[in-house]
Amino acid sequence: MTVYRRTDPALGEFALRTLDPVADAELLHAWVTHPRSVFWLMQDADVARVTEEYRRIAEHPHHDAFLGLWRGEPAFLAERYDPARVELVGLYDPLPGDVGMHFLCAPTDTPVHGFTRAVITTVLAWLFADPATRRVVVEPDVRNTAVHALNAAVGFEVVGTVAKPEKRALLSTCTRAQFLAATGGAE
Repeated sequence: MTVYRRTDPALGEFALRTLDPVADAELLHAWVTHPRSVFWLMQDADVARVTEEYRRIAEHPHHDAFLGLWRGEPAFLAERYDPARVELVGLYDPLPGDVGMHFLCAPTDTPVHGFTRAVITTVLAWLFADPATRRVVVEPDVRNTAVHALNAAVGFEVVGTVAKPEKRALLSTCTRAQFLAATGGAE
Protein backbone atom coordinates (compact mmCIF):
# COMPACT_ATOMS: atom_id res chain seq x y z
CA MET A 1 0.00 0.00 0.00
CA THR A 2 1.40 3.40 -1.00
CA VAL A 3 1.60 5.72 2.00
CA TYR A 4 3.21 8.79 0.42
CA ARG A 5 4.08 10.32 -2.96
CA ARG A 6 6.31 13.26 -3.80
CA THR A 7 7.47 14.70 -7.09
CA ASP A 8 11.03 15.94 -7.00
CA PRO A 9 11.52 18.90 -9.37
CA ALA A 10 14.64 17.34 -10.92
CA LEU A 11 14.17 13.58 -10.57
CA GLY A 12 10.44 12.96 -10.79
CA GLU A 13 8.16 10.74 -8.75
CA PHE A 14 9.13 9.15 -5.46
CA ALA A 15 6.77 7.04 -3.35
CA LEU A 16 6.78 4.97 -0.18
CA ARG A 17 4.85 1.78 0.30
CA THR A 18 4.53 -0.55 3.25
CA LEU A 19 7.30 -3.13 3.19
CA ASP A 20 6.38 -6.81 2.86
CA PRO A 21 9.01 -8.69 4.91
CA VAL A 22 8.61 -11.90 2.91
CA ALA A 23 7.97 -10.65 -0.63
CA ASP A 24 10.67 -7.96 -0.39
CA ALA A 25 13.29 -10.10 1.39
CA GLU A 26 15.42 -11.06 -1.63
CA LEU A 27 15.59 -7.45 -2.82
CA LEU A 28 16.43 -6.13 0.64
CA HIS A 29 19.03 -8.83 1.11
CA ALA A 30 20.87 -7.63 -1.99
CA TRP A 31 20.79 -4.08 -0.70
CA VAL A 32 21.73 -4.55 2.97
CA THR A 33 24.59 -6.99 2.30
CA HIS A 34 26.18 -4.90 -0.46
CA PRO A 35 29.65 -3.53 0.43
CA ARG A 36 28.35 0.05 0.08
CA SER A 37 25.79 -0.68 2.83
CA VAL A 38 28.39 -1.39 5.50
CA PHE A 39 26.80 1.05 7.97
CA TRP A 40 23.53 -0.91 7.79
CA LEU A 41 25.33 -3.61 9.85
CA MET A 42 23.89 -6.61 7.98
CA GLN A 43 26.85 -7.53 5.78
CA ASP A 44 26.80 -11.22 6.78
CA ALA A 45 23.02 -11.67 6.86
CA ASP A 46 21.35 -14.36 4.79
CA VAL A 47 17.87 -13.97 3.28
CA ALA A 48 16.28 -15.71 6.29
CA ARG A 49 17.85 -13.23 8.72
CA VAL A 50 16.74 -10.27 6.58
CA THR A 51 13.21 -11.70 6.48
CA GLU A 52 13.25 -12.21 10.24
CA GLU A 53 14.53 -8.68 10.93
CA TYR A 54 11.87 -7.03 8.78
CA ARG A 55 9.16 -9.30 10.11
CA ARG A 56 10.19 -8.23 13.63
CA ILE A 57 10.00 -4.58 12.57
CA ALA A 58 6.59 -5.11 10.91
CA GLU A 59 5.24 -6.63 14.13
CA HIS A 60 6.73 -3.97 16.41
CA PRO A 61 4.24 -1.37 17.67
CA HIS A 62 6.81 1.46 17.51
CA HIS A 63 8.86 0.64 14.37
CA ASP A 64 7.84 0.46 10.68
CA ALA A 65 9.65 -0.19 7.41
CA PHE A 66 8.78 1.09 3.95
CA LEU A 67 10.04 0.36 0.46
CA GLY A 68 10.85 3.50 -1.48
CA LEU A 69 10.10 3.70 -5.17
CA TRP A 70 11.58 5.99 -7.78
CA ARG A 71 9.59 6.23 -10.99
CA GLY A 72 7.70 3.14 -9.85
CA GLU A 73 10.76 0.94 -9.22
CA PRO A 74 12.22 -0.11 -5.83
CA ALA A 75 15.11 2.23 -5.06
CA PHE A 76 15.41 2.81 -1.30
CA LEU A 77 14.40 1.65 2.15
CA ALA A 78 13.02 3.85 4.92
CA GLU A 79 12.32 3.07 8.55
CA ARG A 80 10.31 5.13 11.03
CA TYR A 81 10.50 4.50 14.78
CA ASP A 82 9.71 6.01 18.15
CA PRO A 83 13.17 6.89 19.53
CA ALA A 84 11.85 6.93 23.10
CA ARG A 85 10.96 3.23 22.73
CA VAL A 86 13.35 1.93 20.03
CA GLU A 87 17.03 2.53 19.19
CA LEU A 88 17.68 5.42 21.58
CA VAL A 89 16.00 4.37 24.82
CA GLY A 90 17.89 6.00 27.68
CA LEU A 91 20.45 7.61 25.36
CA TYR A 92 18.86 11.04 24.92
CA ASP A 93 16.03 13.15 26.28
CA PRO A 94 13.05 12.59 23.96
CA LEU A 95 10.54 15.33 23.28
CA PRO A 96 6.88 14.93 22.36
CA GLY A 97 6.63 14.56 18.60
CA ASP A 98 10.08 12.99 18.09
CA VAL A 99 10.25 10.45 15.27
CA GLY A 100 13.31 8.36 14.48
CA MET A 101 14.34 7.66 10.90
CA HIS A 102 16.71 5.39 8.96
CA PHE A 103 17.10 5.29 5.19
CA LEU A 104 19.17 3.28 2.74
CA CYS A 105 19.51 3.91 -0.97
CA ALA A 106 19.78 0.84 -3.16
CA PRO A 107 23.38 0.29 -4.25
CA THR A 108 23.90 1.03 -7.93
CA ASP A 109 26.68 1.06 -10.49
CA THR A 110 25.06 4.05 -12.21
CA PRO A 111 24.57 6.76 -9.59
CA VAL A 112 22.20 9.62 -10.38
CA HIS A 113 23.30 13.10 -9.32
CA GLY A 114 21.11 14.37 -6.47
CA PHE A 115 19.35 11.05 -5.93
CA THR A 116 20.31 10.49 -2.28
CA ARG A 117 19.35 14.05 -1.38
CA ALA A 118 16.00 13.59 -3.15
CA VAL A 119 15.46 10.39 -1.15
CA ILE A 120 16.16 11.96 2.26
CA THR A 121 14.05 14.98 1.28
CA THR A 122 11.18 12.66 0.35
CA VAL A 123 11.47 10.69 3.59
CA LEU A 124 11.55 13.85 5.72
CA ALA A 125 8.66 15.44 3.79
CA TRP A 126 6.66 12.26 4.45
CA LEU A 127 7.48 12.27 8.17
CA PHE A 128 6.65 15.96 8.53
CA ALA A 129 3.39 15.49 6.60
CA ASP A 130 2.13 14.02 9.88
CA PRO A 131 1.25 17.03 12.06
CA ALA A 132 2.22 15.03 15.17
CA THR A 133 5.86 14.92 14.00
CA ARG A 134 7.70 17.85 15.54
CA ARG A 135 11.30 16.66 15.21
CA VAL A 136 13.11 13.89 13.34
CA VAL A 137 15.94 12.14 15.19
CA VAL A 138 18.77 10.18 13.54
CA GLU A 139 21.75 8.27 14.91
CA PRO A 140 24.15 7.38 12.08
CA ASP A 141 27.57 5.90 12.73
CA VAL A 142 30.11 8.61 13.59
CA ARG A 143 32.30 7.35 10.71
CA ASN A 144 29.57 7.86 8.09
CA THR A 145 30.72 11.32 7.03
CA ALA A 146 28.75 11.24 3.77
CA VAL A 147 25.43 10.93 5.59
CA HIS A 148 26.45 13.59 8.14
CA ALA A 149 26.93 16.08 5.28
CA LEU A 150 23.63 15.03 3.73
CA ASN A 151 21.83 15.37 7.07
CA ALA A 152 23.25 18.88 7.52
CA ALA A 153 22.12 19.83 4.01
CA VAL A 154 18.48 19.04 4.84
CA GLY A 155 18.46 20.79 8.22
CA PHE A 156 19.78 18.39 10.86
CA GLU A 157 21.76 19.76 13.80
CA VAL A 158 24.25 17.59 15.67
CA VAL A 159 23.32 17.03 19.31
CA GLY A 160 26.35 14.89 20.19
CA THR A 161 27.65 11.35 20.18
CA VAL A 162 25.92 8.44 21.86
CA ALA A 163 27.27 4.97 22.55
CA LYS A 164 24.94 2.31 21.23
CA PRO A 165 25.71 -1.39 21.61
CA GLU A 166 26.56 -1.74 17.91
CA LYS A 167 28.21 1.64 17.18
CA ARG A 168 29.17 5.13 18.27
CA ALA A 169 26.46 7.29 16.77
CA LEU A 170 26.17 10.96 15.92
CA LEU A 171 22.80 11.95 17.37
CA SER A 172 21.21 14.69 15.27
CA THR A 173 17.79 16.29 15.14
CA CYS A 174 15.78 18.27 12.60
CA THR A 175 12.63 20.27 13.25
CA ARG A 176 10.03 20.99 10.60
CA ALA A 177 11.20 24.64 10.49
CA GLN A 178 14.85 23.59 10.03
CA PHE A 179 13.88 21.18 7.24
CA LEU A 180 11.77 23.75 5.40
CA ALA A 181 14.48 26.40 5.74
CA ALA A 182 17.19 24.05 4.44
CA THR A 183 15.14 22.74 1.51
CA GLY A 184 13.28 25.88 0.52
CA GLY A 185 9.95 24.44 1.59
CA ALA A 186 10.25 20.97 0.02
CA GLU A 187 7.03 19.06 -0.21
